[in-house]
Amino acid sequence: MRAMVMHRQQQPLTLEQVEIPEPAANQLQIRVTACGLCRTDLHVVDADLKEPKLPLIPGHQIIGEVVKAGDAVTGFHPGQRLGVPWLGGSCGHCWYCQHDKENLCDEARYTGYQLNGGFAEYTVADARYCFPIPAGYTDLQAAPLLCAGLIGYRAYRLVQDSQTIGLYGFGSAAHILIQVARHHGQDIYALTRDGDHEAQAFALSLGAAWAGNSSVAPPVELDGAIIFAPAGELVPAALRAVRKGGRVVCAGIHMSDIPSFPYELLWGERDVCSVANLTRHDGEEFLPLAARIPVETTVHTYPLEQANQALDDLRHGRFTGSAVLVTQETAV
Repeated sequence: MRAMVMHRQQQPLTLEQVEIPEPAANQLQIRVTACGLCRTDLHVVDADLKEPKLPLIPGHQIIGEVVKAGDAVTGFHPGQRLGVPWLGGSCGHCWYCQHDKENLCDEARYTGYQLNGGFAEYTVADARYCFPIPAGYTDLQAAPLLCAGLIGYRAYRLVQDSQTIGLYGFGSAAHILIQVARHHGQDIYALTRDGDHEAQAFALSLGAAWAGNSSVAPPVELDGAIIFAPAGELVPAALRAVRKGGRVVCAGIHMSDIPSFPYELLWGERDVCSVANLTRHDGEEFLPLAARIPVETTVHTYPLEQANQALDDLRHGRFTGSAVLVTQETAV
């Protein structure tokens, strides 16, 4: 099969012919049709995340169909469409796994990081961590839901009682989450890189109450804020923007150092917390909700062999919405 392979971090991926992987007892062999790109893919390639399996096939927003199942797999059948997310496995026996917090398991393994992912024509994945995809989505439209949607939704649930919500960084996750928030009647304030008028216009087109530069305070006090951009300096900025009792959620897997800030920004029972990975319950809850709303993803497609260009376009903010690699000619 064709695959885009990373042999060293901070180096371009290479297009190679590699063996189609065979499923272990608890795995599915999947014919990949589409794979979304995520900022976490950039963190892996750019060495912000330090311990990938090498060589590695990246990609963790995978849509495909079951080719065959391992001997221990039940509940899936050949031809079934499914999605493979970032969380690819956990130990199953630690305190976190026993309390439905497998996202915090110390032995968790991640797709496109310790496990080969979806920048390829086929992959294998643990069936216990795969999700059926709602029928209303094409493969291309569904791909961004598997990380931008799932982890974004996990962050959203931490501010879901808020009426006014600030989204710092208006990329793939934010363009999905604004639709969930608007569905629930909440007001979204989009804060982007200074001068990113395209992202601001995109946010307004999706129903944002206001969009502006992250260096400027929004026009109202926020009940809550989610930081998607990997910029630690946004934490004190968001604390200044939320009212007393408000919450700031750091939603990325990587963030630059948070600068020191005066205690008065935190005082008043303001809260700063983080989101780590996702749980299977997040997928079971979010994917049907996305179909009911319905959430519509804005996607920009690239053929598999242009993965490096897609990553660079994501790195430099050259598109709005989500990027998706098309891995099969039949992908729709």
